[in-house]
Amino acid sequence: MTDLETLVQQFQDKNQVAFEKLYNMYSKSIHGIVYNIVKDSDIADELMQDVFIKAWKKADSYSSKKGRFFTWILNIARNTAIDKTRSKAFKQSKQNLNSDFFVDIIRSNDNLDTSTDAIGIKKFVANLGQKCIEVIELLYFKGYTQKETSEELKMPIGTVKTRNRNCIQQLREMVL
Repeated sequence: MTDLETLVQQFQDKNQVAFEKLYNMYSKSIHGIVYNIVKDSDIADELMQDVFIKAWKKADSYSSKKGRFFTWILNIARNTAIDKTRSKAFKQSKQNLNSDFFVDIIRSNDNLDTSTDAIGIKKFVANLGQKCIEVIELLYFKGYTQKETSEELKMPIGTVKTRNRNCIQQLREMVL
């Protein structure tokens, strides 16, 4: 067993030290993904904590046979962030924004790429074809749903799903 597999097993056994180690390993990446979706650092901080609590509570649902631990927790993060942006309270809080909000977005945008690329995946994505880059960028780095990606790229949702699957497979072959 590798160190990560052992760590994940300890996490599933509710070992707090394992929780802390995994949190330290992945919190920066998770925060970046969440921030890309919600565009608010305070909310991203809050949601990142929620993601790790959800992962802790649902740890027994993770299976290495279905995929990597990081992918599992990343999906929890994406879903949590998307749920937040769809919530009534979030939508209402964004209705009456003052100009300071937009200034903060512009100032902190340089932080986006480093936050979402803490594990170095962007260099692999850059080696994919342009069609793959567009789909991966929208789905994983900007937090679009498959339907939103379909509308943005003006292509059928089935094409988005197929392209996503094929592109992720290409990434796996490059990384692994």
